[in-house]
Amino acid sequence: MIENADRLFKLISHGVYVVGVRDGELRNAFTAAWVMQVSFDPLLLAISINPEHYSYRLLKNGGICTVNVLSREQYAIAEHFGRSGRDKMAGFQWLSAETGAPILQDSLAYFDCEVSHDTDAGDHRIVVCKVVAAAELNLGKPLLYSQTGDMDGSSRLYDASGTT
Repeated sequence: MIENADRLFKLISHGVYVVGVRDGELRNAFTAAWVMQVSFDPLLLAISINPEHYSYRLLKNGGICTVNVLSREQYAIAEHFGRSGRDKMAGFQWLSAETGAPILQDSLAYFDCEVSHDTDAGDHRIVVCKVVAAAELNLGKPLLYSQTGDMDGSSRLYDASGTT
């Protein structure tokens, strides 16, 4: 048994991102905290995503995405894109990446990616993406997962898994 799993796992440092996905004319975006670089050559990022989510279908079928780095001041944006819904992108300014995936204009930076492959990872899928372009858009300090409290409701999920 792991006591206080929700608090302990938040000590693993990682940021909070908005991942923009596109499949043809269909676009969506979701909040992700489990993103990491996994290779230098080629430049690869890994994204963890729930395969039951609408965005996963767009990512899988479209094969492209952007990883948009949020600033510490963008907690409300992380919360917004962490919710379910089909028209979450309204009210935000979007640019188009080389691949055609949506870039959140107010993010600190973005990584434009093509899906390489994906694999099972418990209740999620790990999607490995090749970075084809990237740029800094705005100055600031990145939002860390540990700064989001229980925004994602993870304390309940740890309780459900029997690890707390």
